[in-house]
Amino acid sequence: MGSRMAANLLKAGHAVTVWNRNPDASSALVSAGAKAARTPKEAAADADFVVAMLRDNEASREVWLDPENGALNGMSPGAVAIESSTLTADWIGELGARMAEHKVSLLEAPVAGSTPQAEAAQLIYLTGGDAETFARTEPVLKAMGSSIVHVGPLGSGALAKLATNTLLGIHVTVLAELIGMLKRSNADVDRVLDAIAKTPVWSPAAGRLSALMLTGNFTPQFPVELIEKDFGYTLQTAGSDASAPTIAAVRDVFRAAIEQGFGKENMTSVVKLFT
Repeated sequence: MGSRMAANLLKAGHAVTVWNRNPDASSALVSAGAKAARTPKEAAADADFVVAMLRDNEASREVWLDPENGALNGMSPGAVAIESSTLTADWIGELGARMAEHKVSLLEAPVAGSTPQAEAAQLIYLTGGDAETFARTEPVLKAMGSSIVHVGPLGSGALAKLATNTLLGIHVTVLAELIGMLKRSNADVDRVLDAIAKTPVWSPAAGRLSALMLTGNFTPQFPVELIEKDFGYTLQTAGSDASAPTIAAVRDVFRAAIEQGFGKENMTSVVKLFT
């Protein structure tokens, strides 16, 4: 995701410095005109905007706040940090406070969309932060996304993204279970799903997800292990499994897929549990 977003910033004419834990992952961007940095601190030096796309809260904390090499240590007062990872609202609040101490503004900007949308600059941004920071940052985000939505103060973007991914994951597991049921019942699965697609309960996401399941295409776009992580964050935010029993049950399906060795495959691979 991050490499594709950076490529679109280059295409839009921005001067881009990149950092990745694996330097080889940045080689194509360097060939396209980006400058490579050895640390997050070095990457953030003298930048007006610093964008992070990371795995989880822990990675975000390390990359931004590491005492020696963290990006915040390299940022100038008045710069804007853009955090596009899928994180918890609590961590976003803490990160925003730390950045304010350094006179750096934070805009949380998690995205809806996967690698194809990132490559095509068609991401949907669910942003949280103050209105002034949003206005400053919107032109940068437009180089990477087709829809930029401001949903409220810091923390709102994280909540919107977790809700989005949770709805998506529930789509995935329900479709997987229904496909399994239809196959065991010797139904013409394609015909039945085509019929359901003509009803109001169907969605564009259901069409894409079921097509991947039926063709057995589990090339990772959104891996099982990452959506399981997001379900964990949603349940943490909800307070307990008892407060969100449906969400907890779906997380158990993704956990079962990880136990079966599907963790790095696309989330749609959970269909293999039922067919």
